[in-house]
Amino acid sequence: MSRTLNVVRMQFVNRQTYIWVPLLVLGGSFVLSLLIYAMIPYDGPKYGGGSQAPLWYFFAVGVQSLTLTFPFSQAMSVTRREFYLGTLLTAGVTSFLLSAIFVVGGLVEKATNGWGMNGYFFYLDWMWAAGPAGAFVVYFVIAMLFFVTGFWCATIYKRFGPLWLTTVLVVLGLGFVGLLWLVGRLNAWEEVFVWFGETGALGLALWGILAGAVLAAVSFLTLRRAVP
Repeated sequence: MSRTLNVVRMQFVNRQTYIWVPLLVLGGSFVLSLLIYAMIPYDGPKYGGGSQAPLWYFFAVGVQSLTLTFPFSQAMSVTRREFYLGTLLTAGVTSFLLSAIFVVGGLVEKATNGWGMNGYFFYLDWMWAAGPAGAFVVYFVIAMLFFVTGFWCATIYKRFGPLWLTTVLVVLGLGFVGLLWLVGRLNAWEEVFVWFGETGALGLALWGILAGAVLAAVSFLTLRRAVP
């Protein structure tokens, strides 16, 4: 366990990746969103997509957490299992803090009527349908899913190279398009949209935990044979 915690400390040595850049992305998109809200001559609720920016950045964090520190960790005789668990724990800590900021920000937005101009960055009705605790779970799962996806891509790159990474992504893209085609052929779009609406953000987040667990397991199996 102590060696796993040492990996956490090693990852946090790179504060730029895990702390400063995510905060800069969050703060920058927040300020830009408020400035845009202030310029919109509309009294109704105003929503934007700027809050997605720090969550998407966790994909890059997942990539960098492997490519920047994995070779160094192997030189320090850290096992792949310890590196993997320590890196996931590091991402969990950062995602927890980011989710807490989103929840506090959403509560402030509700209390101030959207910063006095009915503009919402953190508080999105659909994401908050299950209350603050539900919103925290949704944001945490989204951040971890982006991280695990980035880490998974990086493990394929390390193990098989860019050709296979590109091939896998293309195959996944074709599979997604094929799924859309199948839904259209079955004339089942109404049922799909009803399911998404009834499941809600929290329900989708719980499904996201399952998807993240599968990705995390595949990433670990790939990492076991990756060359630093």
